[in-house]
Order: sequence, then C-alpha cells, then structure tokens
Amino acid sequence: MKAAVVYRKNDIRIAEVPRPRAGSGEVVVKVRASGICATDVKILSGAGIPADLPAILGHEVAGTVVEVGPGTEDCGLHFGQRVAVYPIAACGECLYCRQGRNSLCLHEHGLGHGDDGGFAEYVRIPAEVVRLGGVIDIGDMPFDLAAMIEPTSCCIAAADQCRTKAGDTVVVVGVGPLGLLHTVVSTALGASVVCVDVNEDRLATARSLGAKRAINPENEDAQEVVREMTCVGADVVIAAVGFPQVMENYLPLVRNGGVFNIFGGTPRGETMTVDPRWIHYGEIVLTGTFASSVNQFHKAFSFVQEHSKDIEAVISSRCGLDDILAAVRRVQKGEGTKSVILFPE
Repeated sequence: MKAAVVYRKNDIRIAEVPRPRAGSGEVVVKVRASGICATDVKILSGAGIPADLPAILGHEVAGTVVEVGPGTEDCGLHFGQRVAVYPIAACGECLYCRQGRNSLCLHEHGLGHGDDGGFAEYVRIPAEVVRLGGVIDIGDMPFDLAAMIEPTSCCIAAADQCRTKAGDTVVVVGVGPLGLLHTVVSTALGASVVCVDVNEDRLATARSLGAKRAINPENEDAQEVVREMTCVGADVVIAAVGFPQVMENYLPLVRNGGVFNIFGGTPRGETMTVDPRWIHYGEIVLTGTFASSVNQFHKAFSFVQEHSKDIEAVISSRCGLDDILAAVRRVQKGEGTKSVILFPE
C-alpha cells in the first residue's frame, strides 16, 4: 500500500509499505480521510519525533472497515462499515481510565504514537481502541467531516475541563483550525467568544462562526477590549497557540476565579513565568488539555452531526496523499485553516 512515511526530522516520503493485517481483537480500516494536525507537523519538524523510525503519522481518521480480526464478534463491527476512529489505545483499567481520562492512561499508545497512523491507504486499529468502543459507526456522514470528530473532541475536552457554560465570556487566543473549533464549541455552549489572532483571514472566519469580537493585537489591546466587555475579565481563556511567551502575555485576560487553559503544545524546554501570588489571591485555575476521552469522542460525533456546516467551514483544503508535503508546508506557514487528505474508494 501507499503511505506517507517519516524517516527522520523533516523527512517524509511517499513509499510502498506492507498492508496491515488484523490480529486478535483488531480491525483494519481502509482510510478515506485523514486530517493533518499541527501536532503531526511539529513531530515531523523534530518536536517529539517517534523513537522508532520509520513511522506513519496521522490520528484523525475516517474510513471503511475491510478486515475484522478474531475476538471482535461482540464489538458490532463488520466489513464495509463506515467509521471514525478514536486514536488512543488506552488500557481501560488503570487509575486514569477508571476516571474516564483515557488520554492520561498509564499504558497508552495509539495511531501515529507507537502504532502506524492514518497517512496511509490502510490502518490497523489496535485491540484496545476496539475494546473501548473507539471505532464508531458514522452512518452517511461525509468522510472529510468524520475526520473532524477527533479534533472537535479535543475542544470538547477543554470545554469540559474549563466548565464552560452559557453566559461565560471565553477568549480564544490563536484561531488556527483548533481555535476555530473552540469558537464553534464554546458558542454552541452559549458562551460569548472573543478571538485573538494577527491573521485577518482567520479572524474573519471566526466572526462567521459566531465570535462576538475578533481582535488583532497589532491594532487593539486585547486586555482593554475584554475589560470593557466584562468589567472583570474573561471567565475562560483558551491558549490555542504553541508559544509560551504568547500564552504568558494573555494570562491577565482571565478574571479572578476564572480558568486559563493551556491547549497548544509547546516546544520541549520552553517555559513561561507565572506569578504565584496572582494564582493565589485571584483563585485562578491554571489547567491544560491536549486530547480527549473515548466518551468525549462519542460526544463529538453527535456535535459534528449537529453543527456540520460550521465544522465543515473550518476545512480550507482537501488533497490527495501525494500532496501531503504541500499540505504540511501550508500548516507550517499558517496558510488556510484545516487540511484533510482524501483517499479514493
């Protein structure tokens, strides 16, 4: 089969590799759509490059079941089924899994992280994912839209962590594809969303998706605008950027008793400075989220169904596997929003 294979830092090539087979408890999915995540691009550029190379990335996957291994009889999966895949192979039994926090599983691995991912014509789904109920039937949902279930689930996880509710003011710092999805999710929860970015095109998209204000910090002072809107500051600030200094600059936007969520992954070794007196006397909740649970993945499927028009608007380009390098470069340059790789039947 054809796959986009990572051989080393900044070295990804289209290559012929053996087609995976389903072992006990596993299924094989013919990939029809695979989203390109900023995390994939960071890994490719050397931030957390897989220990075992060559490797196949891609964890936002939708397709059709083409092989069902022994021991999956009770999982409700069958040949030809149209599915989306939760990418984390969590054990389901450790402390965190028992709490419903599969992303923190003590024994986790998964697509593009220990197992070959979805930048390939076929992908083997680990038995742990199947056992958790992480391969879900998508009915007639378009495959490109189904590939958006996983990133949407991450935004739902952040909203759950921040306890976002109707009437809140939520500031989203950075409106790349995930920042835009945060805008959709928080707006759907009844929050007033303020987006901050220097990219005017993305700010325009944020407005079209329901943002009450879209601030370019080169033209306006975000803290002044938020204070004028709320008098006290935002209930929730979501830092959907990968730069600690930018995160630090926007800490003052959150009100006393509010929540600041570090959502964007940052380069290893980089830090930011936080005044402990500000956290202490302001009773600030400083938290972070990076993935989702299998329950939040199921929740995201329903959300994407209900908000398909807005979710689809986040996708700016669709391409074939052979064009993945150009798509990766677009992500690196901040061009467009979300890129999805489509595969033929």
